[in-house]
Amino acid sequence: MIPIRDSIPCNIKPYVTWGIMAICIAVYVAMLFMPDEMGQHFVYMYGMVPIRYSNPDWAYSFGLPPDHYLSFFTNMFLHGGFLHLLMNMVFLWIFADNIEDLMGHKRFAAFYVLCGLLATYAQWYFYPKMAVPVVGASGAIAGVLGAYFFRFPQATVVILVPILFYPLFFHVPAIAFLGFWVIIQIGDVFTAAVLDNVAVDSAWWAHLGGFVAGALLHPFFIEKKPAAYQFQSDE
Repeated sequence: MIPIRDSIPCNIKPYVTWGIMAICIAVYVAMLFMPDEMGQHFVYMYGMVPIRYSNPDWAYSFGLPPDHYLSFFTNMFLHGGFLHLLMNMVFLWIFADNIEDLMGHKRFAAFYVLCGLLATYAQWYFYPKMAVPVVGASGAIAGVLGAYFFRFPQATVVILVPILFYPLFFHVPAIAFLGFWVIIQIGDVFTAAVLDNVAVDSAWWAHLGGFVAGALLHPFFIEKKPAAYQFQSDE
């Protein structure tokens, strides 16, 4: 399921959201021009590798300073591939502008970064021996989704469901779409916890951690009340 748009109008120009998207895209493009060895070192240096902080000997052997905690922040702007980047930017484009509208530019920027940091910490806490870099805006975006879930449950999201080569479009309540997204994350976390041989190919705990952080913290950043919004018709 790919979200296409939502029914919530945005009353401001979401400069912070656009800025975050521009940085993520610029970093990805810059990495495309890096030699392979340089690109790999860049990802390991600025992506968050959990074992780097739980096992200093591993960090030293890999040539990484174990006290370089900047990666808890910088990993939010790195992506592992084009589809990874594209999906994150789609979610950011659709859901973040309305949360920025509610919070204002500065508060939204602080909220986004805080959710991203807490999401990254959650991934480290539950997988401290993971030797693969955690990269992507997903954790911070999950915080945005957590805020959206509680502030705009009555909104509608248009989703694309490709059946073979035929695209189908559906209008679903935002609370149902985001609730299903959360269920998928919980299912993946449970599967990985029960089956030891399941490879951790996604930062599921970062997704859940970010969502919970956004759901709990967003009231402290709200500048406007959603009652002032008029919802667009889906027809």
